[in-house]
Amino acid sequence: MMQTCGYLVVAYLFSRTRLFLPFMRVTVRLPHRIAAYVVFSVFCIMGTYLGLQIDESIASTRAIGAVLGGMLGGPVVGFFVGLTGGLHRYSIGGPTALACTVSTITEGLIGGFFHLWFTRHGRIEKVFDPFTVALGTFCAEVVQMIILLVMVKPFAAAAHLVGQIAAPMLIANTLGAGLFMSILLDRREALEKQSSVFSAKALKIAARAEGALRGGLDSIAAGRVARIIFEETGVGAVAISDREKLLAFIGIGDDHHVVGLPISSRQTLEAMEKNVVLYADGNEVGYQCSIDPHCPLGAALVMPLLGEEEKVIGSIKLYEPKTRLFSTINRTLGEGIARLLSAQILAGRYEAQKQLLTQSELKLLQAQVNPHFLFNTLNTLAAVVPKDPERARQLVQHLAVFFRKNLKRPSQEVTLEDEIDHVQAYLEIEKARFAGNLDVIIDIAPEFAEVRLPAFSLQPIVENAIKHGTSQLIGKGEIRITATRVDDDLVIDVADNAGLHEGGVRPVGDDGGLGMRLVARRLETRFGPAYGVNVSCERDVATHVSLRIPLEIRELRAA
Repeated sequence: MMQTCGYLVVAYLFSRTRLFLPFMRVTVRLPHRIAAYVVFSVFCIMGTYLGLQIDESIASTRAIGAVLGGMLGGPVVGFFVGLTGGLHRYSIGGPTALACTVSTITEGLIGGFFHLWFTRHGRIEKVFDPFTVALGTFCAEVVQMIILLVMVKPFAAAAHLVGQIAAPMLIANTLGAGLFMSILLDRREALEKQSSVFSAKALKIAARAEGALRGGLDSIAAGRVARIIFEETGVGAVAISDREKLLAFIGIGDDHHVVGLPISSRQTLEAMEKNVVLYADGNEVGYQCSIDPHCPLGAALVMPLLGEEEKVIGSIKLYEPKTRLFSTINRTLGEGIARLLSAQILAGRYEAQKQLLTQSELKLLQAQVNPHFLFNTLNTLAAVVPKDPERARQLVQHLAVFFRKNLKRPSQEVTLEDEIDHVQAYLEIEKARFAGNLDVIIDIAPEFAEVRLPAFSLQPIVENAIKHGTSQLIGKGEIRITATRVDDDLVIDVADNAGLHEGGVRPVGDDGGLGMRLVARRLETRFGPAYGVNVSCERDVATHVSLRIPLEIRELRAA
């Protein structure tokens, strides 16, 4: 039993290493099977060396390595572990050498048989049951005794040997294998518990800090995030800085770690300069507060915060006092928090750039519409004023409505009703310009009035229908605007009666005008790839431009 105790001590120490990780679950991948073969072959050979010499034979714990190799790795792994352990035993020699070689291979196969049985019957966790492992090892040892009786000659010597070693080997190997598996299970449960604690903390911090840094890295946002991390991790102190100064500090030492002070810590400067995580534990890596030599903080974990193109824009630091050590989970969690905050900062900058792009596109649409539209309108007014002053006055009013909406409309979304009002003001002016050769029909149910869509979505489409459609006709042109519900979406159709384009249905591509391309891109960006603008044409009959948007009736937000 002393040999078994020594064997289990080694097994316990092994369970504390990274070599144990592949055996947390049943081994199925080739690299893990190779690892299982190597590790359990070592245990198999070690069992021989730790065995007890009896006459010219060895009572050993070799079976534990062979059976566990088969249990966790399957029949192939079990066979090769048994073969390796058996050949090693054979090299030592003695009258039982060949029998021990055969029995060790057989024990590995027995472990593999248990593995195969439970995996094929959907009871894979039974492989990790200490009782199952003990039972498998007991069966393997009984088979070994039978092999010894059959192969060792003379039979009397075999019987005498089995009588001496059967009881101690059955007991030692059976209990040893069960205890070995218990050690592995305890380690697995500890890792899973640690992992669950880490995940719970990370999720809670992520939930509380969501959006905190989307507006950028400033003292207010940094202070809020530092408070959350301090409360959730329980460390001695938390600090957040940009590349030049301290933005937030919560915890022990806040009397001298004052917000706004320039960064003077060697570890912080080095972490940001090299873009690496630095852990100064005060022992292996010295730590001393750069502000106050009497500061109670004795260890620091410094992690860079990253912005665009992986450039360091600041740092986050977790501290512990001299009376306490960093826990492994807080060190790992700290690195995860730094990645989380970096992602938030990057997401915030992306959103800001997206807003700027949207505003730029909107201004581009307005700039495209206003100059030539104003020029055409002034020409129309010049022609109408001498003949019909009252009509000219109405046109000026429509022009005022059009430009007022251009200037005062919100930059993001408007209601469909507001968008139609804007288009109607535009069309009244165009009807005057074409002097009775343009008819306009707008057929949109009142129930769709509050549906929201990006501002300036319809006017470029309507302008395109006139410019590249009805204006090319000799006869009367017609613009028809309708809205139809399709499942949970609304399809707004702008049709002209020219049909001057190639037939078929297609999305707006590079061949579309700038205004239409911008509208299509804004719809897709706002609502997703399922939405946007499609063009269909029946040659010499009609061209339809359809805008598809989600049918969401929502309360009108203040502009």
